[in-house]
Order: sequence, then C-alpha cells, then structure tokens
Amino acid sequence: MSEILLEVKNLKKYFNTKRGPLHAVDDINFAINRGETLGLVGESGCGKSTTGRVVLRLLEATAGEILFEGENILKFDKEKMRSFRQNAQIVFQDPFASLNPRMSVSEIIAEPLIVNKKYSSKQDLHSQILKLMDTVGLAQRLESVYPHELDGGRRQRIGIARALALKPSFIVQDEPVSALDVSIQAQILNLMEELQKELKLTYLFISHDLGVIKHVSTNIAVMYLGKIVEMSDYSSIFKNPLHPYTKALLSAIPVPNVDIKRERIILEGDVPSPINPPPGCRFYGRCFDRQDICKEKDPVLVKVSETRQVACHLVKV
Repeated sequence: MSEILLEVKNLKKYFNTKRGPLHAVDDINFAINRGETLGLVGESGCGKSTTGRVVLRLLEATAGEILFEGENILKFDKEKMRSFRQNAQIVFQDPFASLNPRMSVSEIIAEPLIVNKKYSSKQDLHSQILKLMDTVGLAQRLESVYPHELDGGRRQRIGIARALALKPSFIVQDEPVSALDVSIQAQILNLMEELQKELKLTYLFISHDLGVIKHVSTNIAVMYLGKIVEMSDYSSIFKNPLHPYTKALLSAIPVPNVDIKRERIILEGDVPSPINPPPGCRFYGRCFDRQDICKEKDPVLVKVSETRQVACHLVKV
C-alpha cells in the first residue's frame, strides 16, 4: 500500500487586483505518494508555478488544506514551519536568477547548512559541501567559481545541490530544465531520476512540456486556467487522453520519426480572463467538441477508473 506524503484539498490562491480577485489556483485536489512524482502540466499562466509555491507556503493560500505527512502546514507556527522547510525544498526554473551572483558555488551550497546550524566545524561543513557537489556531478575544482562563470547545466546542478543540502523528502521542481539546451536537459532529468531512487525523494514536477513530463512522472495532472482538468497515471494519458485540452497538448509534441503523421489540433479563440472566469467550463471558448451544457455548468473532476479522473461533460462515467 502506497503512503501519501503530500495531499492538497480544495486549494485556492487568489490575488487581489484593481479589477477583482485573480483566480490563479481555483479549488484543486491532488495527492502524491512517497517516492513518486506528480507531473503538473499546462500552458503558461495556468497557475502551475503558483501551485508549487503555495504548496511550500512561499505564497499563502487563500483557502484549502495542504497535508504533509498528515498535518496541515497552513496551521504550522514558526517552529514547525522551520522544520517543514528543511523537509521540503524547491528547484527554480532559471538557474541563473535563482543563484546569488556574489556568492561562490561552495558558499551557495553552504548557506542552508549554516542558517540551520547543521555543522559546528568548518572542516565538517566543507566536507559536506564537496559531498553534495559529487552527488550532483559538479567537479570539486568549481567550488570557488561564481555562477556567471558556468553554463546553465552546471548552474542548475548548484540549485539541486542546494535543495538537497538539508536532506529533504519532498522537492518542487519548477520547470527545472526549460531554460536549458536539449542535451543538458537530458543530463539534468537523468540526474534527478537517479537522485530520486537513491535518496527516496518525492517530486512535484512542474512543466509546460508533456514530452518532458512523460519521462519523469508517475502520475500526471493537466491544469487549465487554475483548475485541474485531467489526472492519470503516466501511461494511460498518452495512450488515451480524455479531456480535449489534453488531446491538444499531446498533438503538439514533436514526433522524431518523419514517417509518422500526427494530426495537430490547433486551438482557436482566446484564453478567458482569470480575473473574471466565465460560468461553465473554462475551456469552452477554445474547445473543438463543446456542447451547450459546457457553457452553462462547470464540470467537476470525477473518477473514471482506479487511476484516472477527468473534468469534462463529454466523458461518460
């Protein structure tokens, strides 16, 4: 029986604007089992990065619950949050913007260890820094260099080493390879997979690229305009996508074999404003299979099998 490490219930995050509340994350639910990866995928602006930050309380939730090892972190005091932050980390999208340009590689990796007073002697601290560099594949000769002297792949390895420093069990991967070249992407993805197996890590992997999500995820959640529209195990969603938006995303994945012809689904229409979402399904204006009920009633996420859920009036349960 799999053990749930993180469970999100009815999570909402609204931002106040002059025109009204912006519905960045609007009543979503999901769970991640210990040692597994949930891939959260969707186009830019759908709320997936906001979800990752709210889950770690880098942004405060508007409503809902975030249960980590059975406890609601939204009710944690400062002391319990300090303990939680050691156990839950994040790897950011831009490996250059997320690193302090005035600090060397060793200083960046050492910072969380120093702040949390993990080592009393400089020798033990330095030994741990070198060990972390070895773990993520950074040559020890680079310990005194600065981020601007390194390429994107090495910078991202620094970010991963920093995230691993406090030996967390849960890591939010916020588009960790989108700013990297394809060959470097493969190296980083392979590294994260190896670390997950070796250290028994649990990931929330955020990406706009279903091709990347396919290779790293145990389960996949598809997000559109603040809502999760489909959830599935990784294999079923690629064999038989249920939601029209998921079908459109899959059709956009490049096929390396030129002899294979895939019909590309071009979505027409505009994405509705998240400040004043329309009634009914938020995908209605761009959906190629829409019906009258879709405009009137907002579909809820319903279970269609043991491993699949979808929010669509067109899918018969």
